[in-house]
Amino acid sequence: MSDAAKISPAEDFRLLPYLAADLRRAQVVMHGTADRVSGLRLWLGVLSPRFVPVLLCRLAYWFYRMKIGPVAKLVSLLNFFLFGIEIAVRCPIGKGLFFPHTQGTVIGAWSIGENATIFQGVTLGARELDFSYLEASRPTVGDGVTIGSGAKVLGGLTLGSGSRIGANAVVLSDVAPGLVAVGIPAKTVDRKQTEHDAQ
Repeated sequence: MSDAAKISPAEDFRLLPYLAADLRRAQVVMHGTADRVSGLRLWLGVLSPRFVPVLLCRLAYWFYRMKIGPVAKLVSLLNFFLFGIEIAVRCPIGKGLFFPHTQGTVIGAWSIGENATIFQGVTLGARELDFSYLEASRPTVGDGVTIGSGAKVLGGLTLGSGSRIGANAVVLSDVAPGLVAVGIPAKTVDRKQTEHDAQ
């Protein structure tokens, strides 16, 4: 069993602790640390276009778990209209979710681990129409995964914890933990190699 397969954000989901973790992570990403953020700035962070989509996503999932499906879908639809992001209400997502930007993003993964960063224009979903929402056709995303702008992650594959998906990559097979996937179709490379190439 892969490390991503062991992730079950749905098992311990509680709305307020998850939102608090999401807000702390957003402050760390945007300001370097949550410790230097004043109370006023923290509260203003709740209104940030980087946090409100997460708030709406969490509310939709909470309503879904409470078996209030129509309300969950309405909240999800609001997220789509306001921020251009479509998130399946049944997709469990771990704490610390961060969207630097949202437009054009479609999230139909089986599950997403903690501290995921998902840029704009990303698609996580099935390769074919899948209205039954089957695990075999949906991606499973591990902890600490970053998915770059415009990336497409399709099918019943696993993105291992700590992996990174390059901008515009088309991922059709598993990505091992800690590796970087780039290209069309995506191929994996060692993260150290990409950091060395960037210097």
